[in-house]
Amino acid sequence: MNVLVVFDHPRRKSLSGAVLDQFVQGLHEAGHVPEIADLHAETFNPRMPTEDEPDLVGSANTFTEAVLREQARVERNDAIAFIFPVWWWSIPATTKGWIDRVWNEDWAYGAKKLHLERALMIGLAATGTASFKKRGYTSAMETQLVVGIMNFCGIENARLELLHDTLESDDIRRALLEEAKILGRTYAD
Repeated sequence: MNVLVVFDHPRRKSLSGAVLDQFVQGLHEAGHVPEIADLHAETFNPRMPTEDEPDLVGSANTFTEAVLREQARVERNDAIAFIFPVWWWSIPATTKGWIDRVWNEDWAYGAKKLHLERALMIGLAATGTASFKKRGYTSAMETQLVVGIMNFCGIENARLELLHDTLESDDIRRALLEEAKILGRTYAD
């Protein structure tokens, strides 16, 4: 399976970057072919220009070259994964802007939806599961990201995986990296 892996972190040499590496290694071990979209390294502009704004009154849109390139990248893959730090109990602004600009009406939702087989969103969270459970953050994120974006755009087989306690000990970080590799290995299960 060809898998587009959308990575969003300003520092490639971060725990998020290491999770990306391990996830991709797991994908390779399972026989998948990953394509990495490193939004910061590629200097993707998350701001919506007028040309890329959806025209909701039925006119045909003509998108910028940047958006057409990203849409082509999505279309040549069978599935998608996102790796990002959890900031304010959601995805970072660059990921949100990428979705806003690229996943446009009548391409990702509306008359035409995405034809991706599955989506996995891997968020790195500094706090533990107890804090997320106490405040309902996991449920809120699943509703927003899985239901509100992935399912809405036609990806029924979608899920959110949170890697917690990223600021804790080296042992915990090593366990999170192993979990990321397992997520890659078992991506299609």
